[in-house]
Amino acid sequence: MNMNIKDITNDITYVGVNDRSKVRFEGLWPLPYGVSYNSYIVKDEKNALIDTVELHEMPDLLDNLAKQLPGGTLHYLVVNHMEPDHSSGIPTIVDKFPEIKIVGNKQTISMIQGFYHIMDPDRFIEVKDGDEISLGSKTLKFVLTPMVHWPETMMTFCPETGTLFSGDAFGAFGALDGGVIDSELDIEVYYREMYRYYSNIVGKYGVYVQRAMAKVANNIGLDNIKYICSTHGPIWHKYMERTVALYDRLSRYEGEDGVVIVYGTMYGNTSQLVEAIAESLSARGVKPVIVHNACTDEMSDIISDAFRYKGLIVGSPTYSMTILPPVETFLRAMETREVKNKVMGAFGSFAWAPAALKEIKEFAQIRLKSPVVGEISMKQGFSEALRPEIEAMADNICAALSVK
Repeated sequence: MNMNIKDITNDITYVGVNDRSKVRFEGLWPLPYGVSYNSYIVKDEKNALIDTVELHEMPDLLDNLAKQLPGGTLHYLVVNHMEPDHSSGIPTIVDKFPEIKIVGNKQTISMIQGFYHIMDPDRFIEVKDGDEISLGSKTLKFVLTPMVHWPETMMTFCPETGTLFSGDAFGAFGALDGGVIDSELDIEVYYREMYRYYSNIVGKYGVYVQRAMAKVANNIGLDNIKYICSTHGPIWHKYMERTVALYDRLSRYEGEDGVVIVYGTMYGNTSQLVEAIAESLSARGVKPVIVHNACTDEMSDIISDAFRYKGLIVGSPTYSMTILPPVETFLRAMETREVKNKVMGAFGSFAWAPAALKEIKEFAQIRLKSPVVGEISMKQGFSEALRPEIEAMADNICAALSVK
């Protein structure tokens, strides 16, 4: 039984749940540390529940609600995001609290009708940008943030407590280990998982994240926010400025110092070239240098690191006159997320037909809008004769990254 109940501010309580059994988020992304589904109660003359949890975790949410509302009721269910890990509990809440009103925007209501077949128009309260609902001594103000990362997403702000319920924005993978607020947790684990969460789930929508952050700054004011309550991961309070700055940087596709090398290999010859490239970069003071074998490493980790750092070198042997499939999968993941502003290098190996290098370069320049500043072509096995090309690539990468 999940007992992760925590008062955040006066009359605002975390009632979310941990999921430590789900193996992959969205059926794709591994969850080595689990994941939390965050739900919140705002208590006043009228009580509001902010988002639900995934259906199979609803018994724990109902138990948490019973402990927080003994003999009481819920008047409103605010739906900030309709992805099923937050919304599949809506029918259960409606059954448990038959008088409850569901608060959402026009697209939210349409999705609830489509997903859960709740059709009674009297059940819903439609809100628009800037609308407010009074709970008594507290107010809920709604800011629509479309495409962060679904079209119906919105945020809810309680000005009296400075609490922003941000939906999936500022979220992170990882179950909440004992604590709930950032200062109660080993926060570096969640920051690593935030990189992975953002790059894998939200990464395509950087322009919309920027618009949402500007709207929150203009309509609410960042100085007025004391707590950010996402639907996944810690509640941000002590480290809120760091979290907002990280999201701002990621959504502007602004990388950190460092180079990621992503490659594939069939028999190990390409690996020898990768080791030489990594050593050459390190000798010039580049750090970190992170190497990923696309054939064996988890794709979500590769995407996360490639999203995070400024430098990206991609290599592949020629395979059936094209790029080795795992490397091509990685490149297409970068294209899907509209990754840009990378300092890129490319290398290819081949036995008799040098096709992979040409395709990697074209992909980088045309689809990722990132010019290739260094390239290496290796025929058959590794040889010290390649050393001038390796050193030239390292010099060009360092110059483009302004490594001193």
